[in-house]
Amino acid sequence: MISTRAHGILDYLIGLALIAAPWLFGFAFGGAETWTAVLVGAAIILYSLMTDYELGAAKIIPMKAHLALDIVAGLFLAVSPWLLGYATIVWGPHVVVGIVMIGTGLITEKVPRYHLEHRRPTTHHHAHR
Repeated sequence: MISTRAHGILDYLIGLALIAAPWLFGFAFGGAETWTAVLVGAAIILYSLMTDYELGAAKIIPMKAHLALDIVAGLFLAVSPWLLGYATIVWGPHVVVGIVMIGTGLITEKVPRYHLEHRRPTTHHHAHR
């Protein structure tokens, strides 16, 4: 299992990589091939900032919902070259990142560790005189 903290790091790295991918890999032609990567990357960063995990800022979106968003976004990204008709231009980065997102969404812990630490019952040891 991937910890939610490690997943958060991956979220921001993948989001930034997707935004930069059209220029890094030479498919920035201004169509769906470009904007799908940029918009999915921006969406990942946005919902990561709003996720209730170690690297979230607003902590509004539960981790389970975040992972579901990752899986749905990954599926969309993986099929987008054919769904949106740009597979003849580029499909590799979209499919690879989509599969990575689906995989990490499936194998990441569902609850941040700091939630588990707060839920553990505490035992108080009092000295008896």
